[in-house]
Amino acid sequence: MSIEQARLHFTQALSRISHFWGFPKAMGAIYATLYLSASPLSLDELVEQVGVTKGAVSTNVRMLERLGMVHRHLQVGDRKDYYSAEVDFWKIIKTILREREKTEFDLALRAVQESLEMVQDDSLPPEQVQAASFYTARMQSLLKFFHTLDNLVATIMALDELRGNALERILGNRRSGDPS
Repeated sequence: MSIEQARLHFTQALSRISHFWGFPKAMGAIYATLYLSASPLSLDELVEQVGVTKGAVSTNVRMLERLGMVHRHLQVGDRKDYYSAEVDFWKIIKTILREREKTEFDLALRAVQESLEMVQDDSLPPEQVQAASFYTARMQSLLKFFHTLDNLVATIMALDELRGNALERILGNRRSGDPS
């Protein structure tokens, strides 16, 4: 097996993972290409290596930037932007988990709550009561899941912060000569 075959196999694997999570396959391929690159790459280099259009590369790179999975670099004397992969997976996970705090999540949660209130309206015609009861059960189940998910993410973020603070205290104590 050649190094090129290994690179292609890796790129295909990340494309499948990306697709599994609901993102474009090209997004996984772009991240894989940047991850295996020893130096930042331009959009043109990504187009050549990934084999998708410049528009698709540009769109997916912006999404990867938003997720904290790639970083933009400027090179003096060159008008092009260059990109490198974030290699700290905990940092990526934290960024993705923080996305749940964005207004879209809150808006979706609020819309489900409002929809639930609509179907629980006492003034519904009798022929809609059975459907309203079914909708109520389904919407309550979804709300419960969303709240559980939100609490789980908040717990993971808090645990990570505690871990970071503990490491900081340990390293701080060692730097100051405190053996404990």
